[in-house]
Amino acid sequence: MKDKSAASILKRPAWLKITAAAVCVLVVIYIILGIYWSRSPDVFWVNQNIDNNRAVVGYATTDTLIRVAETMLEKPGGYLSNDRFPPGVFLDNTPNWEKGVLQQVRDLARVIRNDYSRSQSQSIEDEVVRDAEQAFFIDSNSWILPASESEYDDAIAGFRDYRDRLGDNSEDGAQFYARADNLREWLAQVEKRLGSLTGRLGDSVASDRINESLAGDSAAEASNPQPDKIEVRTSWFDVDDVFFEARGTAWALLHFFRAVELDFGAVLDDKNARASVRQIIRELEASLQPLHSPVILNGSGYGFFANHSLVMANYLARANSAVINLRELLDQG
Repeated sequence: MKDKSAASILKRPAWLKITAAAVCVLVVIYIILGIYWSRSPDVFWVNQNIDNNRAVVGYATTDTLIRVAETMLEKPGGYLSNDRFPPGVFLDNTPNWEKGVLQQVRDLARVIRNDYSRSQSQSIEDEVVRDAEQAFFIDSNSWILPASESEYDDAIAGFRDYRDRLGDNSEDGAQFYARADNLREWLAQVEKRLGSLTGRLGDSVASDRINESLAGDSAAEASNPQPDKIEVRTSWFDVDDVFFEARGTAWALLHFFRAVELDFGAVLDDKNARASVRQIIRELEASLQPLHSPVILNGSGYGFFANHSLVMANYLARANSAVINLRELLDQG
């Protein structure tokens, strides 16, 4: 019987053997590409000077926004969030990393449009910046007509035009107002994002939490009844998604705060707040340390195995605390 079965295998059609071999080779290639595409981009240095080493206020922030967005699109594998074909369609860590980066890009682009590029609330907005900011808000999963990448490329081109006009030494050139109140507007967005991510990361071990939606105001009301406890436990299948979204957020914010230290240097020194920015940068750098585990572990808080989500939550919570401190310093006269 063994001889007959072995003989039947040898007599299989050649096309079947070739197909099986091709499938095996394709799977190996997909695995290799998947591992390579899942690597997070390195941190880059922020530029402050335009051509001829001339420092221009706002250049660092705008140029960094452009380079962060370009890196999201041009890293190995390109932009994966809207992939419909393997191996990209099977990857979820990198698309969630992109989600974190894109959210920070959108927040900063909106602040540039509404605050940094305008002298006051009733001033006329920069039309190029307006159109570029809107292009960043296309559906991140749009595959075709239009593709997300093409819209983001248009947004990058618009901010590149704005960046170049910042170096125009004429009254008609683009403007960037590095004021304390403008910086506070962006920090308010950062505070909310980091607070939300810290809570979601902590939910990897929590089962429920007390509802604090109406806390602190005896007259506060809600449109619908509020439960005393809220179920917040993060599914085991979603733990790595939240973790990599947090990594993407930290990666983008690290670059943006480095740009803040350059463009808002005079404001920070006037408020004696430069140390707070440096502390934020330090915590974000720590959150991006190399990950030595092939999977995101979700051990209990005091269990035998590590909980990567809680480690990330610790760094982001410390960074958020420094952001809150920085906003308070900027509020002082």
